[in-house]
Amino acid sequence: MTTVLLIDDDTELTGLLGEYMEQEGFGVAIAGDGERALGKIVDSRADIVVLDIMMPKVDGLQVLRRIRSESSVPVLMLTARGDEADRIAGLDLGADDYLAKPCSPAELVARIRAILRRTRPADGKADAVASVQREGPLAIDRRRRIVTWADAPVVLTGIEFNILDVLIAQVGKPVSRADLSLQGLGRPIASYDRAVDVHVSAIRQKIGTFEDGRSPIQSLRGIGYVLVRE
Repeated sequence: MTTVLLIDDDTELTGLLGEYMEQEGFGVAIAGDGERALGKIVDSRADIVVLDIMMPKVDGLQVLRRIRSESSVPVLMLTARGDEADRIAGLDLGADDYLAKPCSPAELVARIRAILRRTRPADGKADAVASVQREGPLAIDRRRRIVTWADAPVVLTGIEFNILDVLIAQVGKPVSRADLSLQGLGRPIASYDRAVDVHVSAIRQKIGTFEDGRSPIQSLRGIGYVLVRE
């Protein structure tokens, strides 16, 4: 059973969301504040974390920073509607996606399933494309979901891996932000949605640069991004 760790101090909301998730076949663990959340991350063996940003004692961004120092478990943030600063900060720290509150339980479950589809290896699909693809110093192992740069490991979140996988599969060809959102995040891109850009920025920081200092991921204004060869 897939276990969701739900971290939010709103007990009425967590009760509602937890009940709906259980009806949808998920196991649910709940933490009401950041301090309790840090203790439950390992104990619950969560497959995905749903994390509210605004919490007492230890806020969601501090919890996320701690999670990412220890684990690559997928994280979906819950943010105040219209609070772009929190969304960008969370994505910068390694969150996989975000959803503005108030949200419907059905949409939350749909987002969770979309993230899990894209962060878990798909049985039987690895043979449809080359399991390992190399482009200069960059290599991606789709079966094991491992990335290296100059043979050194690169630690990416699940969504970052998916976005890089889309780019390297289309090496030398422009990929639109809309396609990266659909294939990487599992959802259509929204107006003023910067999630793809933040994830690409994080990937650039984690992988290396060519000898001339260029990033292998180039921006195409008004189009999207392209992974270039050295």
